Amino acid sequence: MKKPTLKSVLSSLNSFLLFFFTVGFIVSCCMMLFLSILANTMELTLTSDNIAIAAKVTFWNVILISFLFKFADYIRRKIMVDRPTKVITESTKKIMSGDFSVRIKPMQSSGMEGFNRIAMAINKMAEELGSVETLRSDFIANVSHEMKTPLAVMQNYGTLLQDKSITESERIEYAKGITDVSRRMAEMITNILKLNRLENQQIFPKHDSFDLGEQLCDCLLRFEDVWEKAGIEIETDIAEGLTVNTDAELLSLVWSNLFSNAFKFTESGGSVFVSLTDDGDHATVTVRDSGCGMAPETGKHIFEKFYQGDTSHSSRGNGLGLALVKRVIDITQGEITVESELGKGSEFTVRVPK
Repeated sequence: MKKPTLKSVLSSLNSFLLFFFTVGFIVSCCMMLFLSILANTMELTLTSDNIAIAAKVTFWNVILISFLFKFADYIRRKIMVDRPTKVITESTKKIMSGDFSVRIKPMQSSGMEGFNRIAMAINKMAEELGSVETLRSDFIANVSHEMKTPLAVMQNYGTLLQDKSITESERIEYAKGITDVSRRMAEMITNILKLNRLENQQIFPKHDSFDLGEQLCDCLLRFEDVWEKAGIEIETDIAEGLTVNTDAELLSLVWSNLFSNAFKFTESGGSVFVSLTDDGDHATVTVRDSGCGMAPETGKHIFEKFYQGDTSHSSRGNGLGLALVKRVIDITQGEITVESELGKGSEFTVRVPK
């Protein structure tokens, strides 16, 4: 529960004092009126008739004063309660109908602090719902676009497999094509779900102390079959005993994606270089390949979702890996930069706070 602030306490105290002095003023006025009537009608001689007359006059004056205060309270409630309640209710109805652009303006009148807090909470909720709706729309549009090509390929291969005149080698080739395309689709959906989770939730990274060099070596060894099959030379310069205090699971996603890209875009006979150095408050990881590289314009957009600058290599990825990497680096408060030249390879540099 949120603790009351000094401003809210003072506001409540002012309201209580206003009510207390108002009631005291009314009672005092009624008492003075009663005594005044007694003094004027009986010249300070107390009789039952004079007291009855004074009581009746005072009673009707109390009724009149009560009506005036009730009317004033009615006006106050219309302005201070009913009007902001109506604004908030209409805004929530619009949000319920799907209009997440609704924003409630702060109310400047005194005594509106409570309604303003409610309005701020509703505005925040509308903003969050709007961002989720935008992400959902982008997700549907992007996934629909990205799935068209692999689905078309699978449909074509499936049609060819129905032809009884194809040879056994052709049948195996078509089946392998369907398997490869379905694997890429599964990888894309996995990355989409990971990225969606990172973007839509407030994730607080775990702070575990671990050897970053060991993690890099473990991630690199997962691709041993890939680089041996492609004949890619591996060079490493990894500092030993360099520990960092951050989320190991999230960083593992970074290295897996960077290594995967390096091997994807490096031709047979090329090389991939991985280094780890200690730079004071940061550990710096460099992943450099001798692959196809990219143009400067492409380098400006590589961390955007579904962006693929080189369409000739579009079959090798889905444009989500580096977006996932960037999001993880932001969450762990690190830095990532890229240097690349078309035809000469790329170099990614990641600085991780220790």
